[in-house]
Amino acid sequence: MLRYTLTSLLLLLAVIGHAQIGSTLSPGEQWQLLISGHAQAFAEFQYYYSTLPRVVLAVAVGAVLGLIGSLLQQMTQNKLADSMTLGITSGAWLALVCASVWAPLLLAEHGVWLAMAGGLVATALVLLISGRQGVSGLTMILAGMAVHILCGAIASAVILLNEQYTQNLFIWGAGDLSQTDWQWVEWLLPKLAMIVVILLIAHRPLTLLRLGDQGASARGLNLWPMLLLLFVLILWLLGSTIAAVGAIGFIGLIAPNVARALGARTALDELIYSMLLGALLLVLTDALAVIGSQWSHNVIPSGTTAALIGAPCLIWFALKRLRAQDHACLQLPPGAQQLSRLRVVLVAFVTLMMISVAIMLAPAYVEGDGDGDPRWQFQWPEPHILDLRWPQLLAAAVAGAGIAIAGTILQRLIRNPLASPDILGLSAGATLALILGSYYFGQSIHDLGPAIAFGGSMLILALIVVLGRRNHFAPGVIILIGISIAAFIEGIIHFTLAKGGEEVYGIISWLSGSSYHVNAHETLIVSAGIAVLACVALCTSRWMTLISSGDGMALARGLHAQHARLGLLLLSALLCALVTALLGPLAFVGLLAPHMAALLGAKKVSQQLLLAMLIGAVLMLFADWLGRTLIYPAQLPAGVVASVLGGSYFVYLLSRQRRSAI
Repeated sequence: MLRYTLTSLLLLLAVIGHAQIGSTLSPGEQWQLLISGHAQAFAEFQYYYSTLPRVVLAVAVGAVLGLIGSLLQQMTQNKLADSMTLGITSGAWLALVCASVWAPLLLAEHGVWLAMAGGLVATALVLLISGRQGVSGLTMILAGMAVHILCGAIASAVILLNEQYTQNLFIWGAGDLSQTDWQWVEWLLPKLAMIVVILLIAHRPLTLLRLGDQGASARGLNLWPMLLLLFVLILWLLGSTIAAVGAIGFIGLIAPNVARALGARTALDELIYSMLLGALLLVLTDALAVIGSQWSHNVIPSGTTAALIGAPCLIWFALKRLRAQDHACLQLPPGAQQLSRLRVVLVAFVTLMMISVAIMLAPAYVEGDGDGDPRWQFQWPEPHILDLRWPQLLAAAVAGAGIAIAGTILQRLIRNPLASPDILGLSAGATLALILGSYYFGQSIHDLGPAIAFGGSMLILALIVVLGRRNHFAPGVIILIGISIAAFIEGIIHFTLAKGGEEVYGIISWLSGSSYHVNAHETLIVSAGIAVLACVALCTSRWMTLISSGDGMALARGLHAQHARLGLLLLSALLCALVTALLGPLAFVGLLAPHMAALLGAKKVSQQLLLAMLIGAVLMLFADWLGRTLIYPAQLPAGVVASVLGGSYFVYLLSRQRRSAI
C-alpha cells in the first residue's frame, strides 16, 4: 500500500538522518564499521556503541508504544486512551521508585515484573473508578489523571525520604535513550517477541469488539478472557520498555490517531500502521533531543521532547474526538440542601481543634527516657520552637484557604464541580514560570516573587480562554487542556531533575508543597494578599451567582458576563500565583474544599466561599501536622500529604459517582 511505502521510506530516512547527528564519520566509514563491527578511533566507538544502539532502541520502543496505544484505544473504544493517560505508566514508575529504595536487588533482577505489577494495580484502580460503562468516555481519562497524580505524590514522598537512593531514577523517569553499548538492545529485543503473538491473536477479538459484547457473543467469542490476555501482554511490553529506557509518553496516544486519520480501518491494519508510525515519531523526537542536547550542552531526555510535542497533540485530539456526552457537566454526589447552624459550628470547632493540635500536639524525645522512642506531648511549645512553627502553620492555613477560594471561583465559572487550579493547569503554569525564572535569573526558586508565578498562570488562562470559548467552556475540553498542560510541565520538570546538581533536591521539596522554607516576613505578606483577595471574592459573589445561572440570566440582571468572567479568572490566577510562590503547587485541595462545602449545604456563593476557606485551611493544617508527626523525626511536606489524602478522597468520589449511576 502507498501509505506503508511512504511511511517506511520516511522511517528509513529518519533513521539515517538520526545516525548522522554529531558523527564525524563519512557514510563509507560508517558502512565499513557496520560490516566489520570493530571500532578503533573514538569517533568509531561513539558511533558504534552509542549512536547505533540508540537508534535501534528508538525504532523498537517507538513501535512498541504505538502498538500499545492502538491496543488500548481499540480495547476501550476510547481515542484518548494511552498508558500515560490511563495512569499505567505512573503505576509502573511508582513501583520502580519503591523497589529502588526497599528492594534494589529485586529491581535489578526482576524490574519488568515490578513495573508490570505497578501498572496492573494502577489499571485496576482506574477500572474501579470508571467502571465498565465509563471506559469509552472522559470518565476513564479523568480517573487515569487522578491515579497519575496520586502515584506521583506517593513517589515524591518516597524520593524526599530516600533521595540518596532515588537520584538515579530521575533520568529513568524522564525517558532517556542514551546508550554506551548494546546491552539494553540485546536485553530488550527478545522480550519484544510477544509482538508477534499479539498480531496473531488480537485482530479478531478487536474486530468483534467494535460490534459490542452482544455482537461478539453471538459469534461465539467470549471477549473478556482474550482481552485479559491482551492486557497482560501489554503490561509485559510496557514493563520491558520502561525497565530499559524509562517512561516515554504520548507516542502511544498520537500514533493510532494519526494511523486512523491516514486511512487505517481494520483492527490489524491499525495495529501494524501504529507500530510503524510510533517508530517514526520516536526516532524524530529522539533526534530532536540529541540536537537540543548538543545545542544546550545538557542532556535532554527523549521523554521531554515527546511531551513537548505530545501535549499540544492531546489538546488537538481532545477537541476533535470528545463525544457529545463528554461535554456535559460531570455531577458528583449531592449533599445537604441548606447550610445549618450546627454544621457551621461544627466546622468552626474542628478548625479551632486543628489549630490547637497543630500548635501543641507533637512527638518529642524525653530526656532520661532509656528506650529512645518519642512520646506524644500536648503542651505549648518552647519559644524557639514556636518561632519556627507558627510561620509554617500560617503558611499552610492561608495556602489552603487561598487555593480553596480559587477552586470555588473556577467551579462556579465553568459550572463544573471538578474544576480546580491544579486540574485546569493554573498551578502548572505558575510552576513552570518559577522554574524557568530560577534558571534564567540564577536565583533560588524560593526567592522569586508571585509576579512571575502570576505571569505563568495568566499564560495558561489565556490558552484556556482561547480554546474553551470555541467549545463553550465544555468541561471535557477544559479538563483535558489541564491534563495536557500538566504533562507538558512534567516533561520539563523531569528534564530539570535529570540534570542533577545541588538545586534538584530543593526543587523537589518545593514541588511537593513544603512549608519548611517559609519565613515570617513572606508569610505575613502573602497572608495579607490572600486576605485582600478573599474580600474581593466575597464582594463579587453576586457575579458568580449570576454567571453560574447562565450568561442570559447575567445579562438580564445588568451584568456583562464576559467582562465579569475575565475579572474572576484574573482573581483566581492571582490567588493561585500567591499560593504557588509561597508553598509550591498544591493538588486536590482546590477541588475538594469547595466540593465539601457544597456537600455540607453551602449552596450560596458567599457561604461556599467562607466554608471552603475554612475547610481548605483545615485540610492543609492537618496535612502539615501529619507530615511532621507521621514518621517523626523525619518529615513529609504538607503538599505531598494533602495530595495523597485528597487524591484518595477524589478516587472515592469518582467511584461513588460511578456506583450511584448504576
